[in-house]
Amino acid sequence: MTPDMFIASKASEAIKAIYGADVEASSLQVGVTRKEFEGDYTLVVFPLLKISHSAPENTGKAIGDWLVANVPEISGFNCVKGFLNILFSNLYWNELFAEIASDPDFGLLPSTGKNVMVEFSSPNTNKPLHLGHIRNNLLGDSVSRLLKASGNNVIKTTLVNDRGVHICKSMLAWQKVGGGATPESSGKKGDHLVGDMYVAFNDIFNKEVDELVASGMDKEQAKKEAPCLKEAHEMLQKWEAGDKDVRDLWSRMNKWVLDGFEQTYAALGISFDKVYYESQTYLLGKSLVQKGLDSGVFTRDPDGSVWCDLTADGLDRKLLLRSDGTSVYITQDLGTAERRFAEYNLDSHVYVVGDEQNYHFQVLKLILSKLGFEWAQNIFHLSYGMVELPEGKMKSREGTVVDADDLIEKMYLEAKATSEESGKLEGISEEKKEKLYRMIGLGALKYFIIKVDPKKTMLFDPKESIDFNGNTGPFIQYTHARIRSILRKATERGISYSNATISAVPFSAKEIRLVKLLDLFPTKVAEGAAAYSPAIIANYAYDLAKEFNQYYHETPILKEEDMSMLQVRLVLIDTLSAVLRRAMGILGIELPEMM
Repeated sequence: MTPDMFIASKASEAIKAIYGADVEASSLQVGVTRKEFEGDYTLVVFPLLKISHSAPENTGKAIGDWLVANVPEISGFNCVKGFLNILFSNLYWNELFAEIASDPDFGLLPSTGKNVMVEFSSPNTNKPLHLGHIRNNLLGDSVSRLLKASGNNVIKTTLVNDRGVHICKSMLAWQKVGGGATPESSGKKGDHLVGDMYVAFNDIFNKEVDELVASGMDKEQAKKEAPCLKEAHEMLQKWEAGDKDVRDLWSRMNKWVLDGFEQTYAALGISFDKVYYESQTYLLGKSLVQKGLDSGVFTRDPDGSVWCDLTADGLDRKLLLRSDGTSVYITQDLGTAERRFAEYNLDSHVYVVGDEQNYHFQVLKLILSKLGFEWAQNIFHLSYGMVELPEGKMKSREGTVVDADDLIEKMYLEAKATSEESGKLEGISEEKKEKLYRMIGLGALKYFIIKVDPKKTMLFDPKESIDFNGNTGPFIQYTHARIRSILRKATERGISYSNATISAVPFSAKEIRLVKLLDLFPTKVAEGAAAYSPAIIANYAYDLAKEFNQYYHETPILKEEDMSMLQVRLVLIDTLSAVLRRAMGILGIELPEMM
């Protein structure tokens, strides 16, 4: 039972005993006592005055006196107007900590029985993953872990955008200037090779536009008339018609990219339960268009195109089928949503997509609702801000993006340089050092991105993220390693703490503060899941690590002469390290045993 519910339940008993009134514990207002007042939790007395028929201070005092006299876990109280500030006794903190320490799954919430799908990543197969994809992937993965920790059955999925004119642009450039290069012959990862072809297409396109402009054509018209662009559209038409040569080249180059993606995902620790491909889903939704026409939700224009008029909802008319009968992107999204909710019996679906698509998902939910799907209200767009660098924004077509693989390697090198400079890894084998550098670098990258609220645009600075002090992943990793070092030294001295008697030891104010923070973990998991914000867990882990370090500097744990006290303190920091691992595990971050 949480502290606030414990207070509420006992206060309910007090009200019954003093005033003869039955008051549900859940109706009482209990919260953490404000820092400027003495107390642990505060009961709001004002709503009880109609029962007590007395002044707020008198009502609070009566309830406080009863609690101190009848509840051994409560040691004292004070009243400030209509607020009863309650202090717990050491017995309560002992009992609470014993309960936390004995629960191997502390913080993980009971099963809700709900099925939740989280779609993220969803890359295009014409370029490698970049920094923007990294934020998407880390958010999607950590939100999935967070929803699982809060008791949901989570299905992680991605929709690979493997068809369209942008894919054909890379294919066409490979035919024109690729020289038959393959990942094997070029020594490049497949996604990098294809990405180079996408940039090459843009170079060809710009050159052709310049030539048309030089011949007297308007620039905007030249962009439409560039020969290579027309060829790319012709290639897409051949693809849709099933042309064997085009399909064979498409399959070959897509495999290069997908193999490259898998290597990047593996380096990031990302995996999916289900992968969808746009080449297999782009025709979905056409049956829904007919359903919409039959029900009068959609209308067909004289040219044969199909629209949904959303002007009465404050939006605009949305195209669903072109005049030639081909579908648009939202048509596919309508169809995939219908299929997924039916296939997985989903209770909700989370789309992790940048904030530039806010309007798209607003329209998607609205159209699905108009089609009669009640589950449309259970679609959530986790909209996030872009990642920027000190030098500015990134542009894929110009080849100015920060490549994900390069960034992962840069983080490894930053971690290596910072660790070697600090001298913290002396005496560790080279093999273990290399593993640690990877763990620290990846932890720094993940934490720096995840700790920022998803809605905010963020500035990513690799050097700042790797700092061993402050609100960073390496700081939390080092804190965990420090705790494990203390526990190893205790074991080397023959000190066992597995049978420590927690109830016999009085906690200091700092130790009570640690127990309070530990007890917050399940609440933070619930809060984070409700807000789809792993940043809540990241900052909780930092608060816990920071509080331990303050405690460690003031409390020489291994110098404690009282064996009972020493054993309890070892249990306390062991439990703290376990909660840190669980919290950071939600973020997909490993914590080292030594560092």
